[in-house]
Amino acid sequence: MSHNLAIRGGLLATATETFRADIGIRDGRIVTIAEAVTDAEDVIDATDRIVMPGGIEAHCHIAQESGMGVMTSDDYQSGSISAAFGGNSCFVPFAAQKTGQSLAETMQTYDGRAVPKSVLDWSYHLILTDPTPDVLAELPEVFAKGVTSFKVFMTYATRVSDAQFLDILSVAGRHGALTMVHAENHDMLDWMARRMVEGGNVAPRYHAPSRPGLAEEEAINRAISLARLAQAPLFIVHVSTQVGAELVANARAKGGQVWAETCPQYLFLTREDLDKPDMEGAKFICSPPLRDTSTQAALWQHVQAGSLSLVSSDHAPYRYDETGKFNAGHDISFRQIANGMPGIEMRLPLLFSEGVTKGRISLNQFVALSSTNAAQIYGMLPRKGSLSIGADADIAIWDPNETWFADEMHDAMDYNPFAGIKVTGRPVTVLGRGRRIVDKGELIAEPGSGQFVKRAPVDSTGHPGQPVPELDPTQNFGAILP
Repeated sequence: MSHNLAIRGGLLATATETFRADIGIRDGRIVTIAEAVTDAEDVIDATDRIVMPGGIEAHCHIAQESGMGVMTSDDYQSGSISAAFGGNSCFVPFAAQKTGQSLAETMQTYDGRAVPKSVLDWSYHLILTDPTPDVLAELPEVFAKGVTSFKVFMTYATRVSDAQFLDILSVAGRHGALTMVHAENHDMLDWMARRMVEGGNVAPRYHAPSRPGLAEEEAINRAISLARLAQAPLFIVHVSTQVGAELVANARAKGGQVWAETCPQYLFLTREDLDKPDMEGAKFICSPPLRDTSTQAALWQHVQAGSLSLVSSDHAPYRYDETGKFNAGHDISFRQIANGMPGIEMRLPLLFSEGVTKGRISLNQFVALSSTNAAQIYGMLPRKGSLSIGADADIAIWDPNETWFADEMHDAMDYNPFAGIKVTGRPVTVLGRGRRIVDKGELIAEPGSGQFVKRAPVDSTGHPGQPVPELDPTQNFGAILP
Protein backbone atom coordinates (compact mmCIF):
# COMPACT_ATOMS: atom_id res chain seq x y z
CA MET A 1 0.00 0.00 0.00
CA SER A 2 1.25 3.50 -0.78
CA HIS A 3 1.99 6.13 1.84
CA ASN A 4 0.28 9.49 2.18
CA LEU A 5 3.57 11.13 3.12
CA ALA A 6 7.24 10.24 3.28
CA ILE A 7 10.05 12.02 5.11
CA ARG A 8 13.19 11.22 3.18
CA GLY A 9 16.92 11.60 3.71
CA GLY A 10 16.93 12.72 7.34
CA LEU A 11 18.87 11.73 10.43
CA LEU A 12 16.35 10.13 12.79
CA ALA A 13 16.82 10.74 16.51
CA THR A 14 14.95 9.02 19.34
CA ALA A 15 15.57 9.04 23.07
CA THR A 16 17.96 6.11 22.64
CA GLU A 17 19.18 5.93 19.03
CA THR A 18 20.33 8.01 16.07
CA PHE A 19 20.25 6.56 12.54
CA ARG A 20 19.49 7.39 8.92
CA ALA A 21 16.19 6.20 7.48
CA ASP A 22 13.04 7.29 5.70
CA ILE A 23 9.66 7.44 7.41
CA GLY A 24 6.41 6.43 5.70
CA ILE A 25 3.14 7.85 7.03
CA ARG A 26 -0.38 6.64 6.35
CA ASP A 27 -3.63 7.89 7.88
CA GLY A 28 -1.75 10.01 10.41
CA ARG A 29 0.44 7.24 11.78
CA ILE A 30 3.98 6.04 11.22
CA VAL A 31 3.70 2.76 9.31
CA THR A 32 7.16 2.37 7.76
CA ILE A 33 10.73 3.06 8.83
CA ALA A 34 13.07 1.89 6.10
CA GLU A 35 16.20 2.69 4.12
CA ALA A 36 13.97 4.11 1.41
CA VAL A 37 10.27 4.95 1.10
CA THR A 38 9.57 5.61 -2.58
CA ASP A 39 5.81 5.26 -3.04
CA ALA A 40 4.45 8.29 -1.19
CA GLU A 41 1.92 10.75 -2.58
CA ASP A 42 3.75 13.60 -0.84
CA VAL A 43 7.42 13.91 0.16
CA ILE A 44 9.32 16.07 2.63
CA ASP A 45 13.03 16.30 1.84
CA ALA A 46 14.87 16.11 5.18
CA THR A 47 18.41 16.10 3.77
CA ASP A 48 20.79 17.71 6.28
CA ARG A 49 17.98 17.81 8.81
CA ILE A 50 17.29 15.99 12.09
CA VAL A 51 13.97 14.15 12.32
CA MET A 52 12.68 13.54 15.85
CA PRO A 53 9.44 13.14 17.81
CA GLY A 54 7.59 16.42 18.11
CA GLY A 55 8.03 18.18 21.42
CA ILE A 56 5.49 17.72 24.19
CA GLU A 57 5.07 20.87 26.26
CA ALA A 58 3.86 19.47 29.57
CA HIS A 59 3.69 22.62 31.71
CA CYS A 60 1.94 25.69 30.31
CA HIS A 61 -0.87 28.03 31.31
CA ILE A 62 -3.24 28.67 28.40
CA ALA A 63 -6.56 30.56 28.61
CA GLN A 64 -6.31 30.30 32.40
CA GLU A 65 -7.05 32.83 35.12
CA SER A 66 -4.29 33.34 37.66
CA GLY A 67 -4.87 33.31 41.41
CA MET A 68 -5.05 37.13 41.12
CA GLY A 69 -7.85 36.79 38.57
CA VAL A 70 -5.74 37.81 35.57
CA MET A 71 -6.35 35.91 32.32
CA THR A 72 -3.29 34.76 30.41
CA SER A 73 -2.68 36.58 27.15
CA ASP A 74 -2.56 33.35 25.16
CA ASP A 75 -5.68 31.39 24.34
CA TYR A 76 -5.57 27.92 22.78
CA GLN A 77 -5.10 29.39 19.31
CA SER A 78 -2.14 31.72 19.89
CA GLY A 79 -0.64 29.43 22.55
CA SER A 80 -0.75 26.31 20.40
CA ILE A 81 0.59 28.18 17.36
CA SER A 82 3.52 29.54 19.36
CA ALA A 83 4.21 26.07 20.74
CA ALA A 84 4.20 24.63 17.22
CA PHE A 85 6.72 27.18 15.96
CA GLY A 86 8.88 26.09 18.88
CA GLY A 87 8.95 22.47 17.71
CA ASN A 88 6.03 21.07 19.71
CA SER A 89 3.33 18.80 18.29
CA CYS A 90 1.35 18.30 21.52
CA PHE A 91 0.84 20.17 24.79
CA VAL A 92 -0.76 19.68 28.19
CA PRO A 93 -2.03 22.95 29.69
CA PHE A 94 -3.79 23.24 33.02
CA ALA A 95 -7.53 23.22 33.65
CA ALA A 96 -7.96 25.18 36.89
CA GLN A 97 -10.90 24.49 39.17
CA LYS A 98 -12.50 27.53 40.77
CA THR A 99 -13.75 27.52 44.35
CA GLY A 100 -17.13 25.83 44.48
CA GLN A 101 -16.82 24.46 40.96
CA SER A 102 -17.25 20.77 40.22
CA LEU A 103 -14.62 18.97 38.19
CA ALA A 104 -17.16 18.26 35.48
CA GLU A 105 -17.84 22.00 35.17
CA THR A 106 -14.11 22.71 35.10
CA MET A 107 -13.54 20.27 32.25
CA GLN A 108 -16.50 21.67 30.32
CA THR A 109 -15.11 25.20 30.67
CA TYR A 110 -11.71 24.25 29.28
CA ASP A 111 -13.14 22.07 26.51
CA GLY A 112 -14.97 25.19 25.36
CA ARG A 113 -11.67 27.06 25.25
CA ALA A 114 -9.58 24.33 23.59
CA VAL A 115 -11.76 22.47 21.08
CA PRO A 116 -12.44 25.31 18.60
CA LYS A 117 -8.95 26.82 18.72
CA SER A 118 -6.01 24.47 19.25
CA VAL A 119 -3.82 23.56 16.29
CA LEU A 120 -2.04 20.98 18.49
CA ASP A 121 -3.32 17.82 20.10
CA TRP A 122 -3.77 18.50 23.80
CA SER A 123 -4.70 17.10 27.17
CA TYR A 124 -5.11 18.71 30.60
CA HIS A 125 -3.56 18.66 34.02
CA LEU A 126 -6.40 19.42 36.41
CA ILE A 127 -5.62 22.01 39.11
CA LEU A 128 -7.39 21.25 42.39
CA THR A 129 -8.09 24.39 44.41
CA ASP A 130 -11.18 23.27 46.35
CA PRO A 131 -10.68 19.58 47.27
CA THR A 132 -13.94 18.98 49.12
CA PRO A 133 -15.10 15.39 49.75
CA ASP A 134 -17.52 15.72 46.81
CA VAL A 135 -14.69 16.88 44.54
CA LEU A 136 -12.42 14.02 45.63
CA ALA A 137 -15.26 11.64 44.84
CA GLU A 138 -15.31 13.02 41.29
CA LEU A 139 -11.63 12.31 40.66
CA PRO A 140 -12.02 8.68 39.50
CA GLU A 141 -14.45 9.80 36.79
CA VAL A 142 -11.94 12.40 35.59
CA PHE A 143 -9.20 9.77 35.51
CA ALA A 144 -11.45 7.47 33.47
CA LYS A 145 -11.80 10.23 30.86
CA GLY A 146 -8.04 10.21 30.40
CA VAL A 147 -7.00 13.16 32.57
CA THR A 148 -4.54 11.26 34.76
CA SER A 149 -2.51 14.08 36.31
CA PHE A 150 -3.43 17.05 38.43
CA LYS A 151 -1.74 19.79 40.38
CA VAL A 152 -1.91 21.22 43.89
CA PHE A 153 -0.20 24.22 45.46
CA MET A 154 1.68 24.47 48.74
CA THR A 155 1.52 28.27 48.54
CA TYR A 156 -0.90 31.02 47.40
CA ALA A 157 -4.51 31.37 48.50
CA THR A 158 -5.32 28.11 46.67
CA ARG A 159 -2.82 26.07 48.71
CA VAL A 160 -3.84 22.79 50.29
CA SER A 161 -3.06 21.75 53.84
CA ASP A 162 -0.85 18.74 54.50
CA ALA A 163 -3.94 16.75 55.48
CA GLN A 164 -5.70 17.66 52.23
CA PHE A 165 -2.53 16.85 50.31
CA LEU A 166 -2.44 13.37 51.87
CA ASP A 167 -6.09 12.73 50.99
CA ILE A 168 -5.50 13.83 47.40
CA LEU A 169 -2.34 11.73 47.06
CA SER A 170 -4.16 8.71 48.47
CA VAL A 171 -7.05 8.93 45.99
CA ALA A 172 -4.65 9.51 43.11
CA GLY A 173 -2.40 6.63 44.10
CA ARG A 174 -5.30 4.18 44.20
CA HIS A 175 -6.28 5.09 40.63
CA GLY A 176 -2.86 5.33 39.01
CA ALA A 177 -2.92 9.12 38.71
CA LEU A 178 0.03 11.46 39.14
CA THR A 179 -0.09 14.36 41.59
CA MET A 180 1.92 17.44 40.59
CA VAL A 181 2.93 20.03 43.15
CA HIS A 182 4.13 23.62 43.27
CA ALA A 183 6.44 23.27 46.26
CA GLU A 184 7.19 26.44 48.22
CA ASN A 185 6.50 27.02 51.92
CA HIS A 186 3.73 29.62 51.99
CA ASP A 187 4.34 31.00 55.48
CA MET A 188 8.07 31.43 54.86
CA LEU A 189 7.31 33.35 51.65
CA ASP A 190 4.65 35.53 53.25
CA TRP A 191 6.89 36.32 56.23
CA MET A 192 9.79 37.32 53.98
CA ALA A 193 7.66 39.38 51.58
CA ARG A 194 5.99 41.31 54.40
CA ARG A 195 9.37 42.18 55.87
CA MET A 196 10.62 43.35 52.46
CA VAL A 197 7.63 45.63 51.91
CA GLU A 198 7.64 46.96 55.47
CA GLY A 199 11.27 47.96 54.92
CA GLY A 200 10.35 49.90 51.78
CA ASN A 201 11.86 47.29 49.44
CA VAL A 202 9.12 47.11 46.82
CA ALA A 203 10.84 47.20 43.40
CA PRO A 204 10.65 44.11 41.14
CA ARG A 205 14.19 43.04 42.07
CA TYR A 206 13.07 42.30 45.62
CA HIS A 207 10.83 39.52 44.36
CA ALA A 208 13.87 37.18 44.26
CA PRO A 209 15.07 37.55 47.86
CA SER A 210 11.47 37.53 49.10
CA ARG A 211 11.18 33.89 47.96
CA PRO A 212 14.30 32.23 49.41
CA GLY A 213 15.49 28.93 48.05
CA LEU A 214 15.07 27.50 51.54
CA ALA A 215 11.28 27.82 51.15
CA GLU A 216 11.38 25.61 48.07
CA GLU A 217 13.75 23.11 49.67
CA GLU A 218 11.57 22.71 52.77
CA ALA A 219 8.43 22.23 50.70
CA ILE A 220 10.03 19.71 48.32
CA ASN A 221 11.26 17.67 51.29
CA ARG A 222 7.78 17.79 52.84
CA ALA A 223 6.02 16.90 49.57
CA ILE A 224 8.28 13.88 49.05
CA SER A 225 7.62 12.76 52.63
CA LEU A 226 3.84 13.12 52.24
CA ALA A 227 3.86 11.19 48.96
CA ARG A 228 5.93 8.45 50.58
CA LEU A 229 3.46 8.14 53.45
CA ALA A 230 0.54 8.02 51.00
CA GLN A 231 2.46 5.56 48.80
CA ALA A 232 1.59 7.65 45.75
CA PRO A 233 3.55 8.98 42.77
CA LEU A 234 4.58 12.63 42.80
CA PHE A 235 5.81 15.14 40.21
CA ILE A 236 7.52 18.32 41.41
CA VAL A 237 7.20 21.20 38.96
CA HIS A 238 9.73 23.96 38.21
CA VAL A 239 12.57 22.97 40.54
CA SER A 240 14.80 26.03 40.85
CA THR A 241 17.36 25.17 43.56
CA GLN A 242 20.34 22.87 43.88
CA VAL A 243 19.14 21.37 47.17
CA GLY A 244 15.66 20.84 45.73
CA ALA A 245 17.12 18.88 42.82
CA GLU A 246 19.32 16.89 45.22
CA LEU A 247 16.27 15.94 47.29
CA VAL A 248 14.60 14.60 44.15
CA ALA A 249 17.74 12.72 43.11
CA ASN A 250 18.10 11.13 46.55
CA ALA A 251 14.45 10.03 46.65
CA ARG A 252 14.70 8.54 43.16
CA ALA A 253 17.93 6.71 44.03
CA LYS A 254 16.09 5.02 46.91
CA GLY A 255 13.22 3.90 44.66
CA GLY A 256 10.89 6.81 45.32
CA GLN A 257 8.06 7.37 42.88
CA VAL A 258 9.20 10.92 42.30
CA TRP A 259 9.75 12.88 39.08
CA ALA A 260 10.64 16.53 38.60
CA GLU A 261 11.35 19.20 36.02
CA THR A 262 13.15 22.49 35.70
CA CYS A 263 12.52 25.31 33.24
CA PRO A 264 14.52 27.43 30.75
CA GLN A 265 14.32 30.53 32.95
CA TYR A 266 16.30 28.73 35.66
CA LEU A 267 18.91 27.57 33.15
CA PHE A 268 19.33 30.77 31.13
CA LEU A 269 18.27 33.76 33.27
CA THR A 270 19.30 35.00 36.73
CA ARG A 271 17.95 37.30 39.44
CA GLU A 272 20.09 40.07 37.93
CA ASP A 273 17.48 40.30 35.16
CA LEU A 274 15.03 41.57 37.77
CA ASP A 275 17.29 44.52 38.55
CA LYS A 276 16.42 46.73 35.58
CA PRO A 277 15.47 50.43 35.41
CA ASP A 278 11.95 51.58 36.20
CA MET A 279 9.63 48.57 36.24
CA GLU A 280 11.33 46.55 33.48
CA GLY A 281 12.23 43.91 36.03
CA ALA A 282 8.54 43.01 36.22
CA LYS A 283 8.98 41.12 32.96
CA PHE A 284 11.11 38.58 34.82
CA ILE A 285 8.91 38.00 37.86
CA CYS A 286 8.00 34.33 38.08
CA SER A 287 7.71 31.85 40.92
CA PRO A 288 9.86 30.26 42.08
CA PRO A 289 12.07 33.26 41.29
CA LEU A 290 15.16 33.43 39.14
CA ARG A 291 18.28 32.34 41.02
CA ASP A 292 22.02 32.75 40.25
CA THR A 293 24.72 31.34 37.96
CA SER A 294 25.97 28.72 40.43
CA THR A 295 22.43 27.36 40.69
CA GLN A 296 22.21 27.26 36.89
CA ALA A 297 25.32 25.08 36.77
CA ALA A 298 23.94 22.72 39.42
CA LEU A 299 20.60 22.37 37.62
CA TRP A 300 22.39 21.58 34.36
CA GLN A 301 24.20 18.77 36.19
CA HIS A 302 20.89 17.30 37.35
CA VAL A 303 19.48 17.58 33.83
CA GLN A 304 22.53 15.74 32.53
CA ALA A 305 22.30 13.06 35.23
CA GLY A 306 18.58 12.45 34.64
CA SER A 307 17.37 13.33 38.12
CA LEU A 308 15.34 16.11 36.46
CA SER A 309 13.24 14.31 33.87
CA LEU A 310 11.88 17.26 31.90
CA VAL A 311 12.67 20.81 30.91
CA SER A 312 9.26 22.48 30.61
CA SER A 313 8.45 26.11 29.86
CA ASP A 314 5.96 26.99 32.63
CA HIS A 315 4.62 29.38 29.98
CA ALA A 316 2.56 31.92 31.97
CA PRO A 317 2.05 34.85 29.58
CA TYR A 318 1.04 38.19 31.08
CA ARG A 319 1.62 41.25 28.93
CA TYR A 320 3.73 44.17 30.11
CA ASP A 321 0.66 46.40 30.47
CA GLU A 322 -2.52 46.88 32.49
CA THR A 323 -4.05 43.66 31.11
CA GLY A 324 -1.21 41.59 32.55
CA LYS A 325 1.73 42.47 34.76
CA PHE A 326 0.15 45.75 35.90
CA ASN A 327 -3.43 44.61 36.30
CA ALA A 328 -3.30 46.06 39.83
CA GLY A 329 -1.78 49.34 38.64
CA HIS A 330 1.73 50.70 38.00
CA ASP A 331 2.59 52.19 41.39
CA ILE A 332 2.65 48.82 43.14
CA SER A 333 5.04 46.51 44.98
CA PHE A 334 6.48 43.32 43.55
CA ARG A 335 3.79 41.40 45.48
CA GLN A 336 1.05 42.84 43.26
CA ILE A 337 2.69 42.17 39.90
CA ALA A 338 1.27 39.25 37.89
CA ASN A 339 3.52 36.25 38.30
CA GLY A 340 4.91 34.44 35.25
CA MET A 341 6.66 34.83 31.93
CA PRO A 342 6.32 33.45 28.41
CA GLY A 343 8.58 30.76 27.01
CA ILE A 344 6.59 28.10 25.15
CA GLU A 345 8.26 28.88 21.81
CA MET A 346 11.78 29.32 23.16
CA ARG A 347 11.95 26.18 25.31
CA LEU A 348 13.26 23.75 22.73
CA PRO A 349 15.45 26.06 20.62
CA LEU A 350 17.25 27.23 23.77
CA LEU A 351 17.66 23.67 25.06
CA PHE A 352 18.97 22.49 21.70
CA SER A 353 21.35 25.42 21.27
CA GLU A 354 22.75 25.53 24.79
CA GLY A 355 22.41 21.81 25.41
CA VAL A 356 23.10 19.84 22.23
CA THR A 357 25.14 22.36 20.22
CA LYS A 358 27.37 23.19 23.18
CA GLY A 359 27.81 19.56 24.23
CA ARG A 360 26.01 19.71 27.57
CA ILE A 361 23.58 16.95 26.56
CA SER A 362 23.40 14.47 23.72
CA LEU A 363 20.86 14.65 20.92
CA ASN A 364 19.16 11.59 22.41
CA GLN A 365 18.94 13.27 25.82
CA PHE A 366 17.37 16.26 24.09
CA VAL A 367 14.66 14.03 22.61
CA ALA A 368 14.01 12.48 26.01
CA LEU A 369 13.82 15.84 27.79
CA SER A 370 11.71 17.48 25.11
CA SER A 371 9.26 14.71 24.30
CA THR A 372 9.72 11.06 25.22
CA ASN A 373 9.98 11.45 28.98
CA ALA A 374 6.82 13.57 29.06
CA ALA A 375 4.97 10.97 26.98
CA GLN A 376 6.05 8.22 29.36
CA ILE A 377 5.42 10.08 32.62
CA TYR A 378 2.03 11.44 31.54
CA GLY A 379 0.61 8.31 29.92
CA MET A 380 0.95 9.11 26.20
CA LEU A 381 3.64 6.62 25.13
CA PRO A 382 3.82 5.02 22.56
CA ARG A 383 1.16 7.10 20.79
CA LYS A 384 3.16 10.29 21.38
CA GLY A 385 6.86 10.95 21.94
CA SER A 386 8.10 8.11 19.75
CA LEU A 387 9.32 7.38 16.23
CA SER A 388 7.91 3.85 16.10
CA ILE A 389 5.54 1.84 13.96
CA GLY A 390 1.95 2.65 14.90
CA ALA A 391 2.74 5.91 16.72
CA ASP A 392 1.03 9.12 15.73
CA ALA A 393 3.12 10.91 13.11
CA ASP A 394 3.96 13.72 15.52
CA ILE A 395 7.31 14.74 14.10
CA ALA A 396 9.61 17.76 14.26
CA ILE A 397 12.23 18.34 11.58
CA TRP A 398 15.12 20.52 12.71
CA ASP A 399 17.81 22.47 10.92
CA PRO A 400 20.66 21.97 13.41
CA ASN A 401 22.83 24.68 11.86
CA GLU A 402 20.54 27.69 11.47
CA THR A 403 21.76 30.55 13.64
CA TRP A 404 19.34 33.28 14.73
CA PHE A 405 18.63 35.74 17.51
CA ALA A 406 15.60 35.38 19.77
CA ASP A 407 13.11 38.13 19.06
CA GLU A 408 9.33 38.36 18.66
CA MET A 409 7.47 35.09 18.99
CA HIS A 410 4.11 33.87 17.70
CA ASP A 411 2.36 34.19 21.05
CA ALA A 412 0.08 37.05 22.12
CA MET A 413 2.79 38.68 24.20
CA ASP A 414 4.49 42.07 23.86
CA TYR A 415 7.91 40.90 25.05
CA ASN A 416 10.25 37.89 24.96
CA PRO A 417 12.33 37.45 28.15
CA PHE A 418 14.99 35.66 26.11
CA ALA A 419 15.23 38.38 23.44
CA GLY A 420 18.70 38.88 22.04
CA ILE A 421 20.07 35.44 22.89
CA LYS A 422 21.94 33.87 19.97
CA VAL A 423 20.47 30.48 19.13
CA THR A 424 21.79 27.68 16.91
CA GLY A 425 19.25 25.13 15.68
CA ARG A 426 15.61 25.61 14.75
CA PRO A 427 12.56 23.48 13.96
CA VAL A 428 11.55 24.05 10.33
CA THR A 429 8.63 21.62 9.96
CA VAL A 430 6.26 20.23 12.58
CA LEU A 431 3.73 17.50 11.91
CA GLY A 432 0.83 16.42 14.09
CA ARG A 433 -0.79 13.10 13.17
CA GLY A 434 0.84 13.42 9.75
CA ARG A 435 -0.60 16.84 8.95
CA ARG A 436 1.65 19.85 8.51
CA ILE A 437 1.18 22.27 11.39
CA VAL A 438 4.16 24.50 10.61
CA ASP A 439 6.28 24.27 7.48
CA LYS A 440 9.17 26.51 6.44
CA GLY A 441 8.13 29.37 8.66
CA GLU A 442 4.44 29.26 7.70
CA LEU A 443 1.43 28.17 9.73
CA ILE A 444 -0.44 25.47 7.80
CA ALA A 445 -2.88 23.94 10.31
CA GLU A 446 -6.30 25.41 10.96
CA PRO A 447 -7.51 26.39 14.45
CA GLY A 448 -9.52 23.56 15.94
CA SER A 449 -7.65 20.84 14.08
CA GLY A 450 -6.06 19.48 17.27
CA GLN A 451 -7.61 16.62 19.20
CA PHE A 452 -7.90 15.72 22.87
CA VAL A 453 -5.46 13.00 23.96
CA LYS A 454 -6.84 10.44 26.39
CA ARG A 455 -3.96 9.45 28.65
CA ALA A 456 -3.18 6.23 30.50
CA PRO A 457 -2.36 5.89 34.22
CA VAL A 458 1.15 6.74 35.36
CA ASP A 459 3.72 3.99 34.74
CA SER A 460 5.86 3.58 37.87
CA THR A 461 7.93 0.72 36.47
CA GLY A 462 11.42 0.96 37.93
CA HIS A 463 10.18 3.11 40.82
CA PRO A 464 9.01 0.62 43.46
CA GLY A 465 8.51 3.27 46.12
CA GLN A 466 10.06 3.64 49.55
CA PRO A 467 8.56 1.49 52.30
CA VAL A 468 7.13 3.00 55.48
CA PRO A 469 7.32 0.56 58.41
CA GLU A 470 4.13 1.85 60.03
CA LEU A 471 2.16 0.83 56.93
CA ASP A 472 3.43 -2.76 57.05
CA PRO A 473 1.07 -5.12 58.95
CA THR A 474 4.09 -7.17 60.10
CA GLN A 475 5.43 -4.09 61.89
CA ASN A 476 2.28 -2.23 62.98
CA PHE A 477 0.64 -4.98 65.07
CA GLY A 478 -1.41 -6.28 62.12
CA ALA A 479 -3.24 -3.08 61.25
CA ILE A 480 -4.50 -3.10 57.66
CA LEU A 481 -5.18 0.43 56.44
CA PRO A 482 -7.77 1.25 53.74
